[in-house]
Parts: sequence; structure tokens; C-alpha cells
Amino acid sequence: MAHKINLELCIGCGACASVCPTNAIVPTDDEKYTINESECIDCGACVEVCPTNAITQE
Repeated sequence: MAHKINLELCIGCGACASVCPTNAIVPTDDEKYTINESECIDCGACVEVCPTNAITQE
């Protein structure tokens, strides 16, 4: 499964990136975040900490 960040809901707080054990979540040019799927291990830590529920598992 893959995790996706809804950029319309992302507020750029960085909570997801701070808990990612593989550093798969990186900032975008517009101060939001994206997930590098090749580095993501699907642990779900980012989903749990996102204050706006912008991250979903697909």
C-alpha cells in the first residue's frame, strides 16, 4: 500500500516528516510535504500524527 499526502489539506507543519523512520517525507517547493514512495515502509506513523488528516493509505 502507498501513503499519499493531500496537498490541499497539508499545512506544512512537518509533523509527518519528524516521525518518519526512513526520512521518506520531504518538503516541496511550496512549503508542504510529499512522500518518496520508494523509501516509505508503510509504517503509518505519519498518518497518526497529521493534525489535518492529510495523509491517507491507498
